Amino acid sequence: MPTITISEVHEVCKTALEKHGALPWIAESVALAVAKNESRQNRICGLYYLQSYCEQLVSGRVSKDAEPVITTPKPGVVQVDAKFGFAQSAFVRAFPTVMDAAKDNGIAALAIGHSHTCTSLGYFTEQIARRGFIAIGFTNSSPIVAPPGGKIRTIGTNPVAFSVPDGDGGIAMQFDQSTTVVALGKITMAKEAGESIPEGWALDEDGNPTTDPHKALAGSLVSAGGYKGWGFGLMAELLTAGLTGGIASQFVKPLKATNGDPHDLGQYFLVIDPANSEYFYERCQQVADLVSQDEGTRLPGQYINELTEVDVPESLWNLAITLSEGPSSLTSK
Repeated sequence: MPTITISEVHEVCKTALEKHGALPWIAESVALAVAKNESRQNRICGLYYLQSYCEQLVSGRVSKDAEPVITTPKPGVVQVDAKFGFAQSAFVRAFPTVMDAAKDNGIAALAIGHSHTCTSLGYFTEQIARRGFIAIGFTNSSPIVAPPGGKIRTIGTNPVAFSVPDGDGGIAMQFDQSTTVVALGKITMAKEAGESIPEGWALDEDGNPTTDPHKALAGSLVSAGGYKGWGFGLMAELLTAGLTGGIASQFVKPLKATNGDPHDLGQYFLVIDPANSEYFYERCQQVADLVSQDEGTRLPGQYINELTEVDVPESLWNLAITLSEGPSSLTSK
C-alpha cells in the first residue's frame, strides 16, 4: 500500500470535490473532515466516502452551493437549515454562533437540519471541546436496525458522540460510537472484501443471526446491549428527527446511492460550559486517575493518536486521484 501524507489526502479530496461542482469553501470543509478521519485511521468516514460525495454532487443529491440559513429563536437555541448541503459546511457557518450562545447562557443547543450525512459525528464534537466546551452530539441515518425481537428495520445506527475538554485546548475524553454493535460501514467493507462478519453483529431477513454480510445488509444490525442500545438509538432518533427538521430514519434513502432524494438528515448538539461548575476539571482529573489505576487503562480518547501519513490501499488512492481529475475521467477509465 502506498504511504500518503494527510496533507495530500486533504488536497486531493478538496480538488475532487471542487471538480465535481462544490464551491471552494464547501469543498474545503468536507476535505478537512476526510483528512482528519484518515489521520485517525477512520477510513469508513474518510476516503471511503469520497466517491459517494463526488457522485452525489454531480447528481444533485447533495447541493454543491448551499448557503446554510442560521436562526436563533431563543438565546440558547441555534437552528440551521443546511439547504440539502453538506453537514460539514453547515457546521462551519453555525460554529461561531453556537459558541457565543454557550458562552452567554452556559449551555446551548445546535440543531442542523436538511443536511447530508455527517459521517463522523465526533469530528464535530471534538471541535467544540477544543474550544473549551463539553459537547454531546446525535445523528440518525438510513434504517438498518430493527427493535429487539423484531425484523422490520426502523432506525439507523444513530451514533452518539461525547467530547470533553481538558482545560488546555486538548481533549480529556472522547467517544463516537454507533448505537449498534458495529457501524454499518464495517458490514459494507466486509461485503466488498468478500469476508464474513462475526456472529452477533447482524440478523438476516428472518431475524436469525448471520455471519454473511450480504444477508446482514438485507436484514438488520443488532443494537449494542440489546434494549439498552436500542433506547439510545431511539433517543438519537427523536432528538435529530424531532428537533432539527430532518426526517426520521425510516424515510432516509440509502446514503451512498448515487441518485435519489437528498439525505435530509439532522445533527443535534448540546454545548455545555464547564465553567458552570468550579469542580468540573477537578472531578474530571479524579475520574481519569481512577480509570488509569490498572496498567493499560485510560479514558476513551484520552490519548488521541493523530498520524501525519497513512497507508492507503492502492485501489482506493487511485480512485481518489481519478476523482480529482473530474467527473468525465471516472467514466472514461
